[in-house]
Amino acid sequence: MADFQRWAPEARKHLQQGPRLWVKLRLDPWLLVLLLAIMSFGLLVLYSGSGASEAAVQKQLVRYGVALLGMVMITQINLRKVQRWMPFLYVAGLLMLLAVLLFGVGAKGAQRWLAIPGLPRFQPAEIMKLVVPLTVAWYLASRPRPPHLIHVIIAMGLVVVPVLLIAKQPDLGTSLLIGSSGLFVIFFAGLLWRYVLAAIALGAAGFPVMWMGMREYQKQRVLTFLDPESDPLGAGWNIIQSKIAIGSGGINGKGWLQGTQSHLDFLPETHTDFIVAVLAEEFGLIGVCLLLTLYFLVLARGLIIAGYAAHPFDRMLAASLTLTFFVYVLVNVGMVSGLLPVVGVPLPLVSYGGTSAVTLMASLGLLMSIHARRPQPT
Repeated sequence: MADFQRWAPEARKHLQQGPRLWVKLRLDPWLLVLLLAIMSFGLLVLYSGSGASEAAVQKQLVRYGVALLGMVMITQINLRKVQRWMPFLYVAGLLMLLAVLLFGVGAKGAQRWLAIPGLPRFQPAEIMKLVVPLTVAWYLASRPRPPHLIHVIIAMGLVVVPVLLIAKQPDLGTSLLIGSSGLFVIFFAGLLWRYVLAAIALGAAGFPVMWMGMREYQKQRVLTFLDPESDPLGAGWNIIQSKIAIGSGGINGKGWLQGTQSHLDFLPETHTDFIVAVLAEEFGLIGVCLLLTLYFLVLARGLIIAGYAAHPFDRMLAASLTLTFFVYVLVNVGMVSGLLPVVGVPLPLVSYGGTSAVTLMASLGLLMSIHARRPQPT
């Protein structure tokens, strides 16, 4: 008893020394644990999808480290101070997109990169994934809600201009994600349902015009989505093999490193866009449901953070970033399973690649920054 009495004050003093590390860094522990779980799962599947390549896993680990460091740095940003710079960042982003079309570096039939002397090659479109929702939220936060029609039109213009420039590169997947992020901000500004229904009607009516403006390979993707068996050895090969891999996994899967479609090279892009097919073949429906559960928990946590945000700017931005993260998941899983056309959207924090991981973690860093600066109960 005497030992406990001597120890108790010391323990109390230790507990009262200050906030925990994640509080000091403004990190949300729940969101952080979920992201680390998704990354760990991703490395497991990546090792198999890359043909048991340790080099690929090590490189991805380095990218995850850079992405986590970037997220921590983003969480330190006070969004109130960033708001005043949004018009300048938006204009700078548009100028970079124009520079890509005029002087950009091309690869695999697309011109998406800028090569500036002294800097590594980068994609301005990735920067716009953050700049567009930030700018739209900045514009609508100081306007009455629900927004008037003129404000909705201006906000739509802020979204459409970069989307068209990115689609011109061409990069249909990124333009889809950026367009979604901006539209989510407008929706959460309190957009009236009559405007939503009108936009859907206009979109349906404008589809023929959009079809005429699409490139030949983009049209082929849509046609392949509608009938992949029409060209089973050509354009339909990828989606047919992907569906075979998903179906052959069954409930429990064939076992880690035991996938035949991926390891016998029937399945394309096993470590990038089609990595979820590797997951389904080796871990079955159980493995897919486990990963989707982690994604849904991230979605739920992000919407909770948005709900607790006091400032309209924070609330619109948090909801938009969260739902855009979910669009990544929805589009990737949909295209791999044949429910959506193939548009080249990676599976968040699972597909091999560094650019998308850094961008996603930066957006989640903004989410954590919003959570850290929420009103505290008195």
